[in-house]
Formats: sequence, C-alpha cells, structure tokens
Amino acid sequence: MSGTTMVFLIVLVSVGFGVISDLYGKYLQAKKQSGINKQESDQLKTELAHLKDRVAVLERIVTDEGYQVDKKIKSL
Repeated sequence: MSGTTMVFLIVLVSVGFGVISDLYGKYLQAKKQSGINKQESDQLKTELAHLKDRVAVLERIVTDEGYQVDKKIKSL
C-alpha cells in the first residue's frame, strides 16, 4: 500500500467518524426534543379537554329555559 493511499484512507476514516459523530449528536438532540414535544402535547390535550367541558357547560346555560326567560325580561 502506497503512502498516498494510506493518507487517503486515514482522511476518509477520520471524516467518516466525524460525520457519524455529528449525525449521532443530532439524533440525540431530536430524541430529547421529541420528549419535550410529547410533554407539551399532553398538556395541550388536557387543556383542550377542560375547555371542551367549559364550552359544554356554557351551552347548557345558554339553552336553559330560565336563561332565555331572564334574557327576555331584561330586554323589556
């Protein structure tokens, strides 16, 4: 094996390990970010469920007979 070939292989292996290291670092970062997104997603789902419950309660209040009568009385 000639010296030029050996230098080429050393550079190729070094660059290869650098690329693999960089990709692995990005993989770990994406995995960490995914965990954060899951936690945030769970919080948003919980908040959405609470808001849906509140809207349902408001719909019951507005469609209630007593509320409609009170509204008519106030408009007179």
